[in-house]
Parts: sequence; C-alpha cells; structure tokens
Amino acid sequence: MSDHLELPPGRSPVIDVHAHAVLEVSLGAAGAAGPELGVSPDGTPFYRVGGYVLNGVRYAGSPFMDVGVRIAAMDEAGVDVQLLSPNPLTYFDRLDPGAAVAYARTHNDALAETVGKHPARLLGAAQLPVQDVPASIAEARRAVRELGMAAVYIGTDPAGRTLDDPGLDPLYEALADLDVPLFVHPSPLGPDGPPQDPRLRRFDLDLLFGFARDETLAVAALVFGGVLDRHPGLDVCVSHGGGAAAFVAGRFARAVEKRPWAGAKLRENGFEHYYRRLWFDTHVHDDLSLHLLAEHAGTERLVFGTNFAGWDSGAHEGPGLDPAVLAANAARLLRRPDLLEVR
Repeated sequence: MSDHLELPPGRSPVIDVHAHAVLEVSLGAAGAAGPELGVSPDGTPFYRVGGYVLNGVRYAGSPFMDVGVRIAAMDEAGVDVQLLSPNPLTYFDRLDPGAAVAYARTHNDALAETVGKHPARLLGAAQLPVQDVPASIAEARRAVRELGMAAVYIGTDPAGRTLDDPGLDPLYEALADLDVPLFVHPSPLGPDGPPQDPRLRRFDLDLLFGFARDETLAVAALVFGGVLDRHPGLDVCVSHGGGAAAFVAGRFARAVEKRPWAGAKLRENGFEHYYRRLWFDTHVHDDLSLHLLAEHAGTERLVFGTNFAGWDSGAHEGPGLDPAVLAANAARLLRRPDLLEVR
C-alpha cells in the first residue's frame, strides 16, 4: 500500500472524481435520522437513513469506511488519486436546518481529517446544508479555506429546488469566488423516502433509471435555466455522464430553437454551447454511451469516475479517450495542476 504517487515514466496519473465515503463519526450525527449501521437478526447488514433501510450493503471494513482498505484497493485498481464525496443517501437536505448544519460540519471535519492523512492520494468534497443557503455559503467557505476541501457536493434537487432556482444563486456566486467546482449527484431518497412513482421501486429502477432521469433534469435546469450565464466562473460536474442528456441532446437543441420559453441568449448561443460548458464523469459502463457523450459534450470536460467500491463500481477511459487528457481535465477541474507531477 502506497501513500505516494509513484508513476512509471510516461504514465499519467489516474484521477477518480467519483468515490463516496461513509464516515464512522457521522453515524448518529443526524440524531433520530441516523445514519445507523447495523446487522439484522438473520445476519444481513443494513444502513438506515431516517425511515429508509438499505439492506445487504456491508460498509464496515470496506473501502467506504476503512481508509487503509481503500488505499490498498486503489493500488490494486491502478487508481492514483480519488476525490472522496458524501454518501448520496446522507445529503439530509430535508432535515431541520440546525441539524443539517451540525451534520455537515461533523462530516466535513471527519472527511478533512481522513484525506489529510493521505494528501498525495485523497482529496475531499464538502457536504452542505443546502436547505439553508446562507449556512451553506458559510460551510463552503469554512470547508475550503480552513479544511482544505477541493470541491463541494450537492444533489440534483437540493432541498426540493431545481438547480436553476434563483435562491441558489448566492451559493453559486460564493463557489465561483472560492474557485472550487460543484459536483452534482442524485440521491435515491426523495422527501418521503424512495421515489413516489411505484414503477421506480421495481428492479432497482430508482438507481438504474432514476439517477439518469435526475441527472438529465439537472443538465436541463443548468442549461435552460441560465445558471451558466449568471455564473460564468462556476464549474459544475454532473455524475454518470449527465444521465441521458447526450441521448436527447438533439431534441434539447431543437427545443432551444423552437420553443417560446427559450430566452434570447440561449437561442443565440444554442444548447451545445452551454452543454459543453458542463463537466461529466465517465461512469457510464458502455463504450457506445461514452462515445455519444464525447461526441455531444466534447472531451475537454470529461473526467474519470468509478463509483469506487459501489455495486456498479468500475469504469474505463473508453475508446478514443486519452487517459492523459482525462487526468489533465481532472487536474484542471480540481484546480490542482500538481496532481500531474510525478512524485
């Protein structure tokens, strides 16, 4: 197990921007909402968040919770650097704001301590109490300036808002001022638990399709809602290749040309102009999907991601995607050119 980057000549580092962490100190930090880690009488491990119970996932002793196991697994997988982010089950963006602030501070302090022990291998993305925008701004500033976090992490519908909600503009302005990227990733939990649509409760479709749906809606909100025009200095990275946005990019582009809600600037610049300003990770599982993403979004803002150690863990650079380009993109997104240095 190595805490240092030791790259052979000519090889670019593999920088994984999609890796979630579950922190021991966070257990019970949201009060009655948990999170709680335990074992059922039949021996099945579970993870509880509020009234939702995820059965069969063994976080304890896994890379999610044991940093030594993570580093060893990274070495085995050939991953040199990871950005660790909050568990999407524990955004807690419907909690009482005071409790959400306390949870975010506890989580971010513990994550900063974890990555601080392995600074050559790990970076951290901060959790925010998004139901309270001023508190989120304060926590983002603390996490970046005092804790050294490299990014900020929120859901696709933070506290029930769409990403173009004007109420989020002060947060976006603050992140641009801090010069840190914003990562957007869905949660399988809505305000009342799993999705209300019963069709999404079958076959794990809340994960398999629900995530793609929410990511596509996130792209639509960011582009159609004018977020990138209002905040030209903000970099936003959407998980899993931005859901199905690449597949419907042509339809989105036609809508910008034809539909009356498209503003003058959006119509003038076109959908693709803004779509190519977003960042996307490559965790899409399929060469053809990745090719479509690269064709529509370009390769200048694609970054490597794996959902490391998750049920769907694994990713690859894909045909025609140069690993050196993905590494350079990640270093640029994270404002860390030093990650490309051989150490």
